[in-house]
Amino acid sequence: MHPRSNSGVYTGSKTLWIALMLSMLSICLLSVPCSMAGHSDYLSILGPCELQFPKDHGPHPGYGTEWWYYTGNVHSGDGASFGFQLTFFRHQFVPPGKRDQWPKDASAWRTDQIYFAHAALSDISGGSYYHDDRISRGALGLAEAKSEPQGATVFVKDWSLQLGPAEHLLKATTESFALQLSLIPQKPPVLHGKSGYSLKGSSPESSSCYYSFSRLKTKGILIFKGKEIPVEGNSWMDHEFSSAPLESDLVGWDWFSLQLTDDTEVMVYLLRRRDGTLSPASSGTLIDAAGLTTGLTKEDIALEVLKEWRSPHSKAKYPIGWRLRIGSIQLDLTITANLKDQEMTTQETTQITYWEGSVSVRGTKKDGEAIAGEGYVELTGYDKPLNLPE
Repeated sequence: MHPRSNSGVYTGSKTLWIALMLSMLSICLLSVPCSMAGHSDYLSILGPCELQFPKDHGPHPGYGTEWWYYTGNVHSGDGASFGFQLTFFRHQFVPPGKRDQWPKDASAWRTDQIYFAHAALSDISGGSYYHDDRISRGALGLAEAKSEPQGATVFVKDWSLQLGPAEHLLKATTESFALQLSLIPQKPPVLHGKSGYSLKGSSPESSSCYYSFSRLKTKGILIFKGKEIPVEGNSWMDHEFSSAPLESDLVGWDWFSLQLTDDTEVMVYLLRRRDGTLSPASSGTLIDAAGLTTGLTKEDIALEVLKEWRSPHSKAKYPIGWRLRIGSIQLDLTITANLKDQEMTTQETTQITYWEGSVSVRGTKKDGEAIAGEGYVELTGYDKPLNLPE
């Protein structure tokens, strides 16, 4: 556990599917039987995902990496504000069909699944940030993701997610804080890309199956500094699975999930290339008040950096203020980090450094009407590229 004030304490731990694929070596060092087979040995995503619920809330073995990822902004009765993140990752390190190469004498420890869990808390009012992360193999009841008749259960040791038809329950206890939250979906699942098929590069297999719950009414208890603090707010959930690594011309991405006061949401995913341009696969989704979606292409999105911050820990320089414009709906937003120092490392798991944090939103929509909101931003590849050149 690594607490950090806004002026300097380090904490944090979260990354997405690419970071997990890049962490294969560190996983092998944990004495888990490893296969160094290429990503082509796993199941590939080449077209429509045909997602069906509640079945697809559960795990998808055969694909290399999968995660259930929650972020949210909550507030106490006395006006204190907090951001939180809780993520569960499943990584399959032995491709389908390779298990027959294992020794015949089985062990209770034997598994082809490894699980990670990352938790973080932004004490926005207090100007501090905390995190913890965990790793365990999927054996002996230490960690598991399993489908349920109406959803899914995922746990890593005593951290857990129960995803049901009407409620998501999150529980995590660290040395510095604990979360016990109930999240109620306000809209149906949102399918990104083409009916859930989300392109992440130039080739069809550079893709994932990706959906979100873009607005979950959140209520529960935050245990922090020796106090039980009732909190309420809104959360966002992503569930994504894939087997494809990051393409070699890409260094990282900027990801935005924004919840606006007119009951709409915005997701933007910008893939940065080595030459400083954006990949044509950069995209986004608009979700209206009724839950109907409109896809965004790179050409629909204009992002301008307004402010930067250099980490005293990694020396990486991150944007922490932005102007986001979506011309098709005349949306013009100014996005501001609620804390500067929300940089994360994952030394216990994936050994990736990146920035992930709570943000506030102000701006205008069509006809100049004022709008506000809150959300989360993830910035990867600023410390060093997430992929090595060919």
